[in-house]
Amino acid sequence: MEHLSFQVESLMAEGGIFHEVQPLVHRHWEDLALNRDKVPLLPNWSRYRQLEGEGALSIVTARRNGKLVGYSCMILSPGLHYSTCFEARMDLFWLAPEVRNQAMPGIRLFRAVEKELKRRGVQRVYVGSKLHKDVGRLFERLGYTPIETWYSRMLDAG
Repeated sequence: MEHLSFQVESLMAEGGIFHEVQPLVHRHWEDLALNRDKVPLLPNWSRYRQLEGEGALSIVTARRNGKLVGYSCMILSPGLHYSTCFEARMDLFWLAPEVRNQAMPGIRLFRAVEKELKRRGVQRVYVGSKLHKDVGRLFERLGYTPIETWYSRMLDAG
């Protein structure tokens, strides 16, 4: 029987998931990224290290029988417009296709995320969904309300 577990882990600290997450980050990029021909995958690991060192990064992982199969990465800070409200903004999340058909893995992941964010004093959470692989129903099922739509455009350099 396969067991899917969710836990808070470090990205960069000793014993963190940095090396283990590399193949998943690449799979995530291949699965969801737009404009792969124009924007190469090149994470700013030094910025992640800085955020983690400041206590502004929250990583919750999904493991199947101990193997890393997914993650959520949230960035925490007081709101820029509402400075009295401690907020979490989703940087990214991903679950490997081989676990997406298990018993509600997205819901279970985000319940673990919310538990950790509450422990850290977060008051408001912002999450998003790619329109070409929409998971908005997941967030609505968890009680999130759609509030905005973002648009993107690649600009020619020059």
